[in-house]
Amino acid sequence: MVDTTSNARTAHSSLAKLVQLAGLPASAAESVEITGADADPVFPTRYKLVAPGAPVIAATGLAAADLWTLKTGRRQRVRVDGRAAAAALRSSRYLRINGEKPAENPEKITGFYQLRDGRWMYLHCNFFNLRDRNLAVLGAPARQDAVAEAVGKWDGLELEKALFEAGGCGGFVRSEQEWRVLPQAQTAARLPLLEIIRIGDAPARPLPEGDRPLSGVRVLDLTRVLAGPTCARTLAEHGADVLRVTREDLADSGPSDFDTGIGKLNAHLDLRNPAEAETLQDLIRTCDVFSQSYRPGALARRGLSPEALAKLRPGIVYVTLSAWGHEGPWRERRGYDTVVQSANGMAYRGDTQRPAFLPVSAQDYIAGYLLAYGAMVALGRRAREGGSWFVRASLAGAGHWIREHGLLDASEYEKTHQELPADELQSLLTQHDSPVGRITHLAPTVQMSETPARWSRPAVPRGYHPAVWPDRVG
Repeated sequence: MVDTTSNARTAHSSLAKLVQLAGLPASAAESVEITGADADPVFPTRYKLVAPGAPVIAATGLAAADLWTLKTGRRQRVRVDGRAAAAALRSSRYLRINGEKPAENPEKITGFYQLRDGRWMYLHCNFFNLRDRNLAVLGAPARQDAVAEAVGKWDGLELEKALFEAGGCGGFVRSEQEWRVLPQAQTAARLPLLEIIRIGDAPARPLPEGDRPLSGVRVLDLTRVLAGPTCARTLAEHGADVLRVTREDLADSGPSDFDTGIGKLNAHLDLRNPAEAETLQDLIRTCDVFSQSYRPGALARRGLSPEALAKLRPGIVYVTLSAWGHEGPWRERRGYDTVVQSANGMAYRGDTQRPAFLPVSAQDYIAGYLLAYGAMVALGRRAREGGSWFVRASLAGAGHWIREHGLLDASEYEKTHQELPADELQSLLTQHDSPVGRITHLAPTVQMSETPARWSRPAVPRGYHPAVWPDRVG
């Protein structure tokens, strides 16, 4: 921690805030080195990426190192490179299967559409159920031209409200000034970035034996898209047994599932089937972390609330992600990184100028790493003092964290390259063989001096494994 530049000081100050937020001793940050903390801008965007992103990724390493000390009494060093951290905030972009970039659907309906007053609306139609609900509100068939014509008849606020009331998903593209005056924006700014809350009593539970910080820790991953899956993938980096559970007929996230699925087992369960619902209950009874990112309240209706699972599995760490935060008028709304970017000003380029997303999914990945950090801190608390724990964060909260680190002037980023130099990017990539072929992807960003972060399982198709835990070693 010798870099004296302003940005470097900011990165280390942000790490100190995360340490304080989790209730860890301030001295914990002394084992962490963030190199290239003054690297902003890395990609062409007015938002800083290294300053808010590198400390969050470093915090995951810090928490893993703390668990290792708890298990062995030995300390280790943690290092994160700032430019590698920026690349990690768009990890799925680097996925290749047998050397080829997965193709996108050229007919997808998802995108920006102009409203009747020239403003813009973003429609999230990546999942067929949301697409169909959005189209029903618009009264349009699944063609881009028809959707554009239908959206052009609407006022933005009216359409946004109609979409959410119908169970669809989209966002009226606002400026940052318009976002800041909304009650939900003020709620997101007020709520803690990350919360780790004791929700039940349980005896202290030592960490399982093994040669990695999370060896033998069982993680049930009921998440989708990027943030939630990134949380569980990060836990797998440090040795956890992660079992992703989805349903065969649910829409998936396409090829990005292979990127966030590295290191995980992957099974199908249909909770509408009593026998399969009981299988999930059995998995919960011996799991350590339960992670979910469904719309607030969706799993509670199936008896899978934090309180219910704390009774079923005393000592559980329940991790949850919301789009907008657990309070405020939008708390029950669906949302994804792109929808939040549309609403909070990140995608805004002017009232009539076509919006554009950041060249990274910063809110998604930062939220995912935050949740992984919180989960590991909670596991440490469970080992030291017992209890069941609830960890939560939101995409809107991650967006507020990013904006708190300030904006860059156009002159600072407009000539920045769209991609890292080829040799630098190559140094960040790794490969593994999987059932779908040779997969190229980013290696773990956090570097650990004694227990290097790595994944021990390949990415696999959905439903590839049975819904059972592997045996614990030791």
